[in-house]
Amino acid sequence: MNNLFRTPVSLSKSPLQLTYDTKILTLGSCFSDNIARKMQEYFLPVTANPFGTLYNPISIRHHLDLDKCRQYDVVIVTFGTAWVYCDKNLITEEEYAKATVCLNKDSSIYKYRTPLFLSVVDNCLKRPSADFYRYRLTVEDILTMWSPLLEASPGCRFIFTVSPIRHIKDGLHENQLSKAILLQAVDIITKEYKNTTYFPSYEIMLDELRDYRFYAPDMFHPSEVAIDYIWDCFRQTFYANPETQQSMDELHKLRLMLSHRPLHPDSEDYQTFRESLRGKVQEMQNKYPQLQPLKQIQL
Repeated sequence: MNNLFRTPVSLSKSPLQLTYDTKILTLGSCFSDNIARKMQEYFLPVTANPFGTLYNPISIRHHLDLDKCRQYDVVIVTFGTAWVYCDKNLITEEEYAKATVCLNKDSSIYKYRTPLFLSVVDNCLKRPSADFYRYRLTVEDILTMWSPLLEASPGCRFIFTVSPIRHIKDGLHENQLSKAILLQAVDIITKEYKNTTYFPSYEIMLDELRDYRFYAPDMFHPSEVAIDYIWDCFRQTFYANPETQQSMDELHKLRLMLSHRPLHPDSEDYQTFRESLRGKVQEMQNKYPQLQPLKQIQL
């Protein structure tokens, strides 16, 4: 891409290098689904958003515990918004009022935050807005929820990113405030905990790919071209080892072969292609016996 008409985000090879032996869990907004989908195209071992799409740091944290961290080598966390919805059936008006008092006077107020955090829902399930308190998390809220887990999980590595997808229903100004809170919280986290790192998907989309031709028709979500570009940046950052790159290219070619749809399935040429494909699948299954998606291929 021509640098004359863009501002490139500076990227370098991360000390954290992923391979086909790295078990990965992705959690968070729909942008994490996009990254996981690209991983699956390369047969990389990834579990994609097993609890569904989660947008805010509290909901994501609710679904991630020590046992879950022990099952994976790397957890990729994508924060989407700092806004949360608190179910009024799970928190009283008095508890909510205490929880949202300014912290400047007494830091012990955090003891009142537990009911608020527990009342946060993953989504509103199309219920009336009157059923919820709408609350914007602070940087301190996010750190309070995430710090204990990060301290207790030194064997698990975390890649944090902030979704570039704008939550336009909040308004453009509120969206910017929300993203700023997430970015500041992640910045503190990645500076304080050695088992964490940051990937700048937000900056790549909003600065390097700022043109609307990189957006989907709704003008909020990234287009497939943008997703491919950000994935390539992610790959060059975390899958930079030549051996891994070679394996990825090899397995991606197999994925393309598997996605082929013939115009004439009964033709001799296609039957020859099928035999070649069976041989390639068998070869890759023998070469990468640890990859479950490869084992599941049946022709």
